[in-house]
Amino acid sequence: MENKKKPSGINSWPEDDRPREKLLKKGAGALSNSELLAILLRIGTKGTSALDLARKVLKKFSTFRNMAHTDVRDWKEFRGLGGAKIAHIQAALEIGRRYREDDVSAGKQKIASAKDVVDIVMPQLRDLKTEVFKVVYLDSNNRIIDISDASVGTVDQAFPIVREIIHAALQKFAKSIVCVHNHPSANITPSTQDKKFTQELSDAGKLMQIKVIDHVIVGDNQYYSFADEGLAGLL
Repeated sequence: MENKKKPSGINSWPEDDRPREKLLKKGAGALSNSELLAILLRIGTKGTSALDLARKVLKKFSTFRNMAHTDVRDWKEFRGLGGAKIAHIQAALEIGRRYREDDVSAGKQKIASAKDVVDIVMPQLRDLKTEVFKVVYLDSNNRIIDISDASVGTVDQAFPIVREIIHAALQKFAKSIVCVHNHPSANITPSTQDKKFTQELSDAGKLMQIKVIDHVIVGDNQYYSFADEGLAGLL
């Protein structure tokens, strides 16, 4: 008599072992990285469950951070992973990065140093392949009102506009601002353009009574602070 092969898909597992059911019963914190990723993948491929596929993906990329800034070419070796599933994963990773920023803004965290700003924005900026310029808007007690993107540029440079930054600060009733942008090259030394922009923004801020507290350049887990260096009349 021919033996039928038992189904190997997640649906055949005991309910408590299925990632989605486990999440609903015990909470997301009870799941491993592979189980969380399996929920995003939803289904696996022929002969491979979503959880097995998730494990293969994590074996290749090691961490969610490494997975964040990839393109379709990096996923070619995984059969059954099309554009839709990759988009789901990228969207979830982006939500995770933005959550930290939103959580800090909502909590009105106080900024006392360049490191306080870096701790908030580093996860969003350190792995990007193009320059992104962010502005942290602060109230009179140096508590965060908002964090927003002022400019998205090329790999070499971003072009934030002084007038728009100051205008946004006035609209948000901010008393001071901190500017932050990344250097994809990981070289955190400020360029001539960085220095010129910082001085122009500081001068414009003084005219409108918006204090530019700092301009921070972020690399890979390192940063440069204009204020810490006492440059461009910021102190």
